[in-house]
Amino acid sequence: MNAQLTITLAQMTQRVGDLRGNADAMIAVYQSRPDSDLIVFPELQLIGYPPEDLVLKPAVQRRAQEELQRLAEATAGHGPAMLVGSIFREDDKLFNGIALLEEGRIKAVRYKVELPNYGTFDEKRIFSAGPLPEPVDFRGCKIGLPICEDVWLPAVCNYLKTQGAEMMISVHGSPYEIEKDDHRLGQVATQRVRETGLPLIFLNRIGGQDEIVFDGASFVLNGDTSVMHQLPDWDEAIVDTHWTKEESGEQSGWRCAAGDIHRLDDHPADIYNAMIVGLRDYVNTNGFPGVILGLSGGIDSALSAAVAVDALGADRVKCVMMPSRFTSQESLDDAAGCAEMLGTQLDTISIIPAVEGFDAMLEDSFADNQVDITEENIQSRIRGVTLMALSNKFGHMLLTTGNKSEMSVGYATIYGDMAGGYSVLKDAYKLTVFRLSEWRNRNKPSLGLGPDGPVMPDIVITKPPSAELRDDQKDSDSLPDYEILDPLLHGLVEEELSVADLVERGFDRDLVIRIEKLLYTAEYKRRQAPPGVKLGSRNFGRDRRYPITNAFRAT
Repeated sequence: MNAQLTITLAQMTQRVGDLRGNADAMIAVYQSRPDSDLIVFPELQLIGYPPEDLVLKPAVQRRAQEELQRLAEATAGHGPAMLVGSIFREDDKLFNGIALLEEGRIKAVRYKVELPNYGTFDEKRIFSAGPLPEPVDFRGCKIGLPICEDVWLPAVCNYLKTQGAEMMISVHGSPYEIEKDDHRLGQVATQRVRETGLPLIFLNRIGGQDEIVFDGASFVLNGDTSVMHQLPDWDEAIVDTHWTKEESGEQSGWRCAAGDIHRLDDHPADIYNAMIVGLRDYVNTNGFPGVILGLSGGIDSALSAAVAVDALGADRVKCVMMPSRFTSQESLDDAAGCAEMLGTQLDTISIIPAVEGFDAMLEDSFADNQVDITEENIQSRIRGVTLMALSNKFGHMLLTTGNKSEMSVGYATIYGDMAGGYSVLKDAYKLTVFRLSEWRNRNKPSLGLGPDGPVMPDIVITKPPSAELRDDQKDSDSLPDYEILDPLLHGLVEEELSVADLVERGFDRDLVIRIEKLLYTAEYKRRQAPPGVKLGSRNFGRDRRYPITNAFRAT
């Protein structure tokens, strides 16, 4: 008679540091599945991921032990077992591990071996690497438990195979990046299954944590690499998978029965939903009633407002138009059009009196000096002070609206338009902003709370970008066209290419040197920028960490 197992996958969110709340959520899932054999939760689900230096705090370590014991006690009797990720201290070393909880106790613990130390990850700072793990015996099945990075490299899975593992369950905290879901399934997981011949459960979490968002998209592969389950991206999913061990024949071993195959987001819907999740969870988890932002009539603020409405609902988004004497009637009309299409509140507060006050206040100090960028930056800083005053008074978090192209070259005013608590465009180049805006005007995102139709007038997308800080100003006065700038920046930032490499690609040498210099000298601004949603492989902050004082130049 063939052996059978029901394994429940809990693709769910978490809250870093809320050990009691995370444990309660796991117990609720456990109680909802009395007929399951095993319930699996994502990596470090008890602590939250990434926990950073929080786990070095002794009180957190003690609480983790207490809550894990409470979870173990919840399994007393003849119900399901649980696989729960947590931290474990042993011989003055701290480990990222996973515990098998069954019959009221901790039956087995396995530690993560491969500790990622690149990009957003710095686990070697806080964890020790565990030994190569032995399989866990569970109800007639030898289960290998490679944790996250243990699957991205071959050694752990190959070792588990040699030690008699019959299937692998791999729990993850794998952040979203553009095209990463294809890489996880099509290259990493499939390669491990080909190498070992073992079926693989790949369980990821959902939700936002500061700059990182987790997209879920968990899946199950049989030993022949066939996809038997594809869980949705972005949404919680508690899914039962049904396994049978066939004792003979060409397909002997454990096999998963076919389940639902959810289609994952295409581009750029995935980027837009990542922005929604990042902003929604940051605002809600940190207890803000909503967000406030400056709506200028330009594309960056229009897209930021659209994401905010889709993430939080129109009633939690406040927009402010702050015209100066350089603000065109077109911008006033376009800002009003955006607010009307989104259904948001729009207040208009002229900054002209404040500008005149600063002119008078600084008249003697600036005497005999020409008007220059200083006066432009004063306007931006007046807007920042105005928005922060409204944020302080009413509690709404200030949402900044600068994009990655601007932040790369320092085309932003520190303590002005950079002021705020969060940015959804921080890792989106300007061409991505155009693409997302065009897409959102034709589509409603699956997670969106905003309107079904367009969210901004078409003219907002098609008109030349301008900061409107002086007469007839255009972005192109200071920067090359974004069709040139963005690929150049991608080469410098994401690919770390040299000037010579980029010249070989066809870029003008003088332009490359100029943009590289701007990129380096703007580091001090970026270091003081608010957090924002990570979208690509090299976001500013967690991934790309350059020194502020940096004398290296290509020439």
